[in-house]
Amino acid sequence: MQGLHLTADLHDCRCEAAWLTDAAQLGDWCVRAVHAVGLQPVNKLFHTFPATEHGPGGITATVLLAESHLCVHTWPEQKAVTLDVYVCNFSGDHSAKARGLMQALVDRFAPEWTEQRSLDRGNES
Repeated sequence: MQGLHLTADLHDCRCEAAWLTDAAQLGDWCVRAVHAVGLQPVNKLFHTFPATEHGPGGITATVLLAESHLCVHTWPEQKAVTLDVYVCNFSGDHSAKARGLMQALVDRFAPEWTEQRSLDRGNES
């Protein structure tokens, strides 16, 4: 399907620890960030995993968008985060919104370094 798929691995995040462990705080922020770039959430799920011998549990935060999504996974014991943003561009080009959302997420976690990927899906016929 026509769209843009962005992923990022964030390493050595310098944000406050709560951003890696508090699903309600992170989830609420994700929904506000989605609105701020002009995308429309249709559902959401935020889950905190239990602590282990390695440290506090991380978060999976998902915001379902119209034919699109945002997924965030945190590993507080590693100060690491993975991000996944996909927008469908069938009815219009939402690429700039997806890139803006990705940048807001990277800024929120303040990683020491990132690995980012971008995949244009489908064709423009």
